[in-house]
Amino acid sequence: MNYRNNLSYSRTNAVNYAINYAQSPNPAYRYFLVQSDNGGDCTNFISQCLKAGGAPMVFSGKNKWWYTGRSWSVSWAVAGSLYWYLKINAAEKLYGVKGTQVDSVSMLELGDVIFYENKRGKIQHSAIITSFHRGYPLISQHTPNLLNIPYKKDWAVKMYFLKISL
Repeated sequence: MNYRNNLSYSRTNAVNYAINYAQSPNPAYRYFLVQSDNGGDCTNFISQCLKAGGAPMVFSGKNKWWYTGRSWSVSWAVAGSLYWYLKINAAEKLYGVKGTQVDSVSMLELGDVIFYENKRGKIQHSAIITSFHRGYPLISQHTPNLLNIPYKKDWAVKMYFLKISL
């Protein structure tokens, strides 16, 4: 039996988790503070949302994504690493959560993820779509902890739109 085909991404569960913990982080997880101009909790929060949506943790193999409470993979907590984790899983059809990049925000649904690139060319932030207002996506995020805000960021020079699947 191929257990991989039995997995499906629950957008409802991912979004409900995001709505629940966007403004008050889940105490079961470490909260990552900003260190100078790096860090923050955005990607840790997105990983929690993906896990709540049914994404399995991957502890071994080519592409890893996991959290144990005491330690975690780089892809769990760093925006650029999660972006590449999702893209590689999709491109190579690996086990685990996948992200297929699309060109237009109009192709996104609840539970999909947006990554933001800064002027230095670094993917620095991630957020999850938790609502729509007249067809316009609203996101929830950490660092800062916000619920259902417009997806555009003044500082972002580029955005990457990823459709999430398992």
